[in-house]
Amino acid sequence: MDSEKQITFTLLMSVGVAVIGSLQFGYNTGVINAPQKTIEKFINETWFDRYHEPISKGTLTAIWSVAVAIFSVGGIFGSFSVGLFVNRFGRRNSMLMVNVLAFIAAALMGFSKIASSWEMLIIGRFVIGLYSGLSTGFVPMYVGEVAPTSLRGALGTLHQLGIVIGILIAQVFGLEMIMGNDDLWPLLLGFTFIPAVMQCVVMPFCPESPRFLLINKNEENRAKTVLKKLRGTTDVSADMQEMKEESRQMMREKKVTIVELFRSPLYRQPLLIAVMLQLSQQLSGINAVFYYSTLIFEKAGVQQPVYATIGAGVVNTAFTVVSLFIVERAGRRSLHLLGLLGMAGSAILLTIALALLEQLKWMSYLSIVAIFAFVAFFEIGPGPIPWFIVAELFSQGPRPSAIAVAGFSNWTANFIVGMCFQYVEELCGPYVFIIFIVMLLVFFVFTYFKVPETKGRTFDDITSGFRQTSAMGGEKHSPEELNSLGADSQL
Repeated sequence: MDSEKQITFTLLMSVGVAVIGSLQFGYNTGVINAPQKTIEKFINETWFDRYHEPISKGTLTAIWSVAVAIFSVGGIFGSFSVGLFVNRFGRRNSMLMVNVLAFIAAALMGFSKIASSWEMLIIGRFVIGLYSGLSTGFVPMYVGEVAPTSLRGALGTLHQLGIVIGILIAQVFGLEMIMGNDDLWPLLLGFTFIPAVMQCVVMPFCPESPRFLLINKNEENRAKTVLKKLRGTTDVSADMQEMKEESRQMMREKKVTIVELFRSPLYRQPLLIAVMLQLSQQLSGINAVFYYSTLIFEKAGVQQPVYATIGAGVVNTAFTVVSLFIVERAGRRSLHLLGLLGMAGSAILLTIALALLEQLKWMSYLSIVAIFAFVAFFEIGPGPIPWFIVAELFSQGPRPSAIAVAGFSNWTANFIVGMCFQYVEELCGPYVFIIFIVMLLVFFVFTYFKVPETKGRTFDDITSGFRQTSAMGGEKHSPEELNSLGADSQL
């Protein structure tokens, strides 16, 4: 069937509304960067009103670091709870329900100034982190399950596009003349409720994932009706066939818990790949750039660092769109390799620029070019690909647990970078990016030797590839696993 026919209004609406969750995640990642000085001033004033003495520099840094990093702690808890929701309430209803968290967070952060409470701000950041952690599980899963195989990569990239547009909106709104000032910063942080309202209004009109309806609920007719709407055609036999095959695999392959996922040799390779891909995204140094870009540009002697940061946000968004168009043509693995190598090259360039800044003033321009290139290469590979490739590496049985583990790895690495970068940067000075260069090269070698290409392959085809590898490796399997290895499936 022609892929042009497969893009229907229902499909676009479903994916678009789901991606609001990604937008929220991006917005709340980027929102804390610009108004740092303003919020620190509020913390200082609140402290003085309470204790009648100014806050010490160490305490202020600690409160600020907690306010930034607690978001990732919420994310860790959220990502681990994905499985509790998706199989019980369905993919769509889960996305709808967790908006309650976005409303609570918006209220806590939005009223923290009136209440003179930086504690409310921190709790609000934790709650929105919880929401974001859940969303990073729900969105790629839902999008991957409603999209046709030929468009799964391109539509999977929209999760990342949602994130980067969220970051860009947060950077622009955070400008002092818009909302990043003494009066309006609570509104900047509480803005989260607007996308939540939009999602609550439109989401009920979107269909539930046909995979969930057929495989988890055993409602074949409903799954067929939903598929016809999503595909815009009456003949959905190929899709139904693929899902039924997966359902048969699931009968043999019971739901896999996180503990079983780690114990079973069968899942060892795809799990290692999933975790390493998530780490390659977070430990590439991209968050160091997002959390502290204004600081980096300042050190590089850029006149208006906040505008350079917004420039990085624009490049970020533009290249996510580029990735959207090339991911189905070039393939996941090759784009990931290109991205990692390009980022390593850009980081080398940035290190040279920062090291020679004292001697050569024009190096500040080179540092801007290096950061823009770094961000561009990130969005070609390590940005979008880890999120949806995890959903592709696992069949329905272990998928929720695998996504939870992958999300946990991602958020933990995010937390480590967010907490430690400032301290490491003080120690290493201009050479801080050497750490990331080494990591990028390690991830490049790993991807080259271990990661399979998943472009245009069905979920079952991908997982049977791993079964083959595992079986050839002479691994010992339990009877249940041997069933899921599918002695009778066409390997």
